[in-house]
Amino acid sequence: MSKLILVIIFNAEAVEPLSQSLLGKGYSVTKISSMGGFLRRENTTFVIGLDEARLEEAMTTIRDVCKPFSSSEGHAATIFVLDVAEFARA
Repeated sequence: MSKLILVIIFNAEAVEPLSQSLLGKGYSVTKISSMGGFLRRENTTFVIGLDEARLEEAMTTIRDVCKPFSSSEGHAATIFVLDVAEFARA
């Protein structure tokens, strides 16, 4: 089954390192400027479609890259993993 990962990056300094790391490992990544949260802060959302077999590697990469950008005040990213019923390219 295919998966869709949504990664909401709260720390702007983590955006480029995460993008480069994922692209370097062959993931297709779409970056979307977004806004949300209690204070309506600007953030970046990554959309990553992948096969389930690559899910653990992607999650490890995301956690490893974002971890140094977390602080005592909060985390650098929120990650959602969704099942994809159908995937098509047009």
